[in-house]
Amino acid sequence: MRGIVTKSTGSWYKVLVDGKEVDARLRGKIRTLNLKSTNPVVVGDTVILDNDGEEYLIKEIEERQNCIVRKSNKLSKQFQIIAANIDRAFLIVSPAKPHTPQGFIDRFLATAEAYHIPVTILLNKKDLDSKKALLHRNHLMELYPSVGYDIFNVSFLDAEDVSFIEQLIGNQCVLLAGNSGVGKSTLINAILPDCNQKVSEISSSYHKGRHTTTFAQMFLGEQGSKIIDTPGIKDFGMVQTKPNQVSHYFPEMRSRLAECKYSNCLHTEEPDCQILKAVENQEIAVTRYVNYLSILEEVTV
Repeated sequence: MRGIVTKSTGSWYKVLVDGKEVDARLRGKIRTLNLKSTNPVVVGDTVILDNDGEEYLIKEIEERQNCIVRKSNKLSKQFQIIAANIDRAFLIVSPAKPHTPQGFIDRFLATAEAYHIPVTILLNKKDLDSKKALLHRNHLMELYPSVGYDIFNVSFLDAEDVSFIEQLIGNQCVLLAGNSGVGKSTLINAILPDCNQKVSEISSSYHKGRHTTTFAQMFLGEQGSKIIDTPGIKDFGMVQTKPNQVSHYFPEMRSRLAECKYSNCLHTEEPDCQILKAVENQEIAVTRYVNYLSILEEVTV
C-alpha cells in the first residue's frame, strides 16, 4: 500500500493512507543504507508500506520530485532533508522581533533554486513601525521583486491577509520555513484552527523566537492543500554544491552568465566578468552579491 509521510520523529512516522493516518517504522535494510542524509525518510515522501499483522513497515521510498535540505551543522559533511515533494515554499520573514537577516533569506532562496522549488516571501508583522523595522521592510520590498521573487507585506493576525494567503496556497503542497518566532505556527493556527500549534513569545532579552516546532509535520487543509510546518531554522548551508554552480542559483546572475568571458568564471576578480560589471553599475544589489560571496566561500572550503 502507498502513503504520504505526514510526520517524522526520528524512529516512528505518521503516514497518510487512504485518508487515515497510521503509525509506521522503517524496515532495517532501509535504515542502514549508506546515506549522507541524517534522515532517510522525511515528511512529504511517498512510501510503500507492508503490514505484518502487528505494525506498518516502510519498505520502499518512491523517487522524490524535489526536496529542501540543509547542513546538519557547519562542521558536518552530512545534510538534513527537511521535506520532500514540495510544490512551493513560503519563506516567512520578519522586519523585527525577530529581525530576519538578508543573508538567511538569500541562502534559503539559493537552496530552493538548487532544488527547483519556487518561493514566495511572506513579510509578516506589517504593524511593526519602528525605524529599524520600516527600513528593513522597505529594503526587502524593493529588492526581491526586482530579482523576480513575489514578496507580500502581511500580518498573520489580519483576517483578510490570511484569506489572501489561503488563496495563494490553493491545493498545493507548501512548505512553511523561517527563523523561530516569525509566525509559522500563528499562520497555521489561522488557516487550520483545529491544529492548535503551540505559539511562543519572543525572547525580550534577545528579540529571538523560541523553538516551538520540534519536528516537521504536514497538515491537511481544505481544497486538498498540504501544509508542512518546519522547525525554526537558524541558518542554511549549501550542500553538494560546486563553486561554479552557486551563481546559477541567483536569478539576476544566471541571466548574465553567458556574457562572461570565461565559462568557469566565479565572478570574483576575473577579467570581463559581466556579474562584476553589473554590481558596479548597481544592476545587481551589493547585498545580494556579498551573500553570494559568503556562500561561494563556504562551498569552496
